[in-house]
Amino acid sequence: MSKPLPTTLRTHVTALRALLVLTVILGIAYPLLITGISQAAFGDKANGSIVTSDGKKVGSSLIGQSFDLPKADPADPNEEAKPDPKWFQPRPSANHYAGDNSGAGNLGPNSEDLLKAVQDRRAAVAAFDGVDPATVPADALTASGSGLDPHISVAYAKEQVDRVAKNRDLPVETVTKLVDEYTEGRSAGFLGNEGVNVVLLNKALSEQK
Repeated sequence: MSKPLPTTLRTHVTALRALLVLTVILGIAYPLLITGISQAAFGDKANGSIVTSDGKKVGSSLIGQSFDLPKADPADPNEEAKPDPKWFQPRPSANHYAGDNSGAGNLGPNSEDLLKAVQDRRAAVAAFDGVDPATVPADALTASGSGLDPHISVAYAKEQVDRVAKNRDLPVETVTKLVDEYTEGRSAGFLGNEGVNVVLLNKALSEQK
């Protein structure tokens, strides 16, 4: 009869067996199962909801991006980017829509810096879109909590229609129709408000002849 293993050794062997079993189940089988389900049922979202134009990847419908004019000196970090009037503009972003740096500005409602930023943005947006400062929607003045939200309010999208149509030499009716087509309803039918995905809207706009 073979001699029993020492208690300490048996404990280590048992722990090793448990480690191997759990590694196979949780480290291999489970991830493969979840990956298979996500690819089969939600393939587009699982792969990042990539947006393409003319066969090129131009962004993700889940992450906003800036639509600015090219800088005169791309190497100059102090040169302030200017919005391109030919595109619908997103809401402000505390992190300039950097996908690896999600977050808000963390300025409270009593912050003088936030108040000044809102006032400056109101004046800038009103001048850029040619509207009364009092009519500028709130989402054109404040960033989202993530800093990555690709949506703007319907009101902000419609405010930009005349400016976009003029700079693209398109009929206002054509641009308004695009906004209507890319207006998304409330989540689950009752959560939040209607919104317009600026990334998808601008993609459709770029395809207008």
